[in-house]
Amino acid sequence: MIYILIVFGVVVLWVIFIYNGFVSLVNRAKEAWADIEVQLKRRYDLIPNLVNTVKGYATHESTVFENVTKARTAAMGAGSLTDKAGAENMLTGALKSIFAIAEAYPDLKANQNFLALQNELSDTENKIQAARRFYNGNVRDLNIKIESFPANILATVFRFSKMEFFDLADNDVAQNPVAVKF
Repeated sequence: MIYILIVFGVVVLWVIFIYNGFVSLVNRAKEAWADIEVQLKRRYDLIPNLVNTVKGYATHESTVFENVTKARTAAMGAGSLTDKAGAENMLTGALKSIFAIAEAYPDLKANQNFLALQNELSDTENKIQAARRFYNGNVRDLNIKIESFPANILATVFRFSKMEFFDLADNDVAQNPVAVKF
């Protein structure tokens, strides 16, 4: 009888340990996603200032400004992780067109506001990349645990599910960072 109680106690402790591990991994992944959202919000807040600065020098480039605004709106409103990644890729491409315009205007490239915004945006892009790596690392750890035996049995019982990675699409816009040139 004592052996049965010991085995039962060990099994209960094992279940508690595995369950708490899942909870910890899920919460770390959610925290990492919140870090990404903070950096994306920072990026979204910088874009109107950048567009307005460039508009002052290149007023006839209205199509580019509209595309950046549409891409920003789409990125802010994206729901699923896949939609968010696609919208972010569009936004990155639209921002590249803003910087291409800046190349044609030497006065704009020398403007202190524009230079400060470029630096802020470059810093934000780096922080987004770091936050994305952190998130994907946490999601990887969670997904491995969910797929690993015998924890996968408890994952099914307690309804823990795999999370999606925040990946960029395989295209030129997504694979190249926003160019910041002085």
